[in-house]
Amino acid sequence: MTAIKESSTRNFNKQASATSCPVTYVMNKIGGHWKPIILYHLSNGPKRYSELKRAIPEITEKMLIQHLKQLQLDDIVLRTAEPVVPPFVTYSLTQAGAKLQPVLSAMAIWGLDDMEQRRPLK
Repeated sequence: MTAIKESSTRNFNKQASATSCPVTYVMNKIGGHWKPIILYHLSNGPKRYSELKRAIPEITEKMLIQHLKQLQLDDIVLRTAEPVVPPFVTYSLTQAGAKLQPVLSAMAIWGLDDMEQRRPLK
């Protein structure tokens, strides 16, 4: 796949949209297939990496690590490493991540309602 130049019009428009539209800003932070699922599991309390992997068996290790790092950089997830052998790492929601829970809950309610309305009649 060809890399997109940072100075491209597409990147400029994407950046402008992210800074001027709060919905785009949020979707850039939590959008995608796996991030909302990770956030859902962390909403029930801190989890170790292995617990997250078991809770989301379909996700690859690469994707889980990548999304956890992105969520950390966006200050949504906190990674706490205990200096013991073997390393003991837990992931939890930051204050900003906890504030997303009503948003995710509203999305789930809307999704369930929409799915129900679109379900074919038998």
